[in-house]
Amino acid sequence: MGVERVVTAATVPDWPTVAARLTAAGFPAAVRMIDGLPAFPDEEPSTDWRELRLSLAAGMVTVHRTAVGVRLVTWGTDDPGLSAALNACERAWSG
Repeated sequence: MGVERVVTAATVPDWPTVAARLTAAGFPAAVRMIDGLPAFPDEEPSTDWRELRLSLAAGMVTVHRTAVGVRLVTWGTDDPGLSAALNACERAWSG
């Protein structure tokens, strides 16, 4: 079972902005996949990415770009650490 959250935004913030927000909130994240392909450790997604897989200490969060913002998806629902990471991602993407 998984959890999905939708963040609506007129413009989607770029990855460096989101990464800085996550780090400031105590949830540093690394991009592991960009549009279905493995990412290099220091690789930043281009501005036209469609899907990102983020690695956080508590688990993975998948970010899908949509017509109205982003959709955040995790697998697992009862882990407090993963729930906190998902909440941090939601705040970081919404600004």
